[in-house]
Amino acid sequence: MTTGHRAGASPLSAADLAALRENLHEQLLFRREQLARLAEPVSSRAEGRRREDAGQLEVGVRLAASARMVLADVEAALRRMDDGTYGICRRCGRPMDRQWLTVVPQARDCAGCLRRRDGRR
Repeated sequence: MTTGHRAGASPLSAADLAALRENLHEQLLFRREQLARLAEPVSSRAEGRRREDAGQLEVGVRLAASARMVLADVEAALRRMDDGTYGICRRCGRPMDRQWLTVVPQARDCAGCLRRRDGRR
């Protein structure tokens, strides 16, 4: 193929990119809000409680760590949109399929490279 797209990859239109950017922006706002809520003092989150049990505290710590990781991925995807590298697999260098990006808009790797990395063909 002369376009540089692999077979089966759907190139991203301007409308696709706009929709994906909006999705990423919504995720960005959600994760920031989630982190702000998780950072609130225990007393303001659960009035009347003297302390959280260890299990709830651990869940909160894990949720915050996960939210920070997703937030970093979303911010990186928005930077790739700004610099024109969004939708290009960092492993194989080929354009990612539109459907894959619709499901995982912050993806850095195409579905094929992820399957190969995980040993699934």
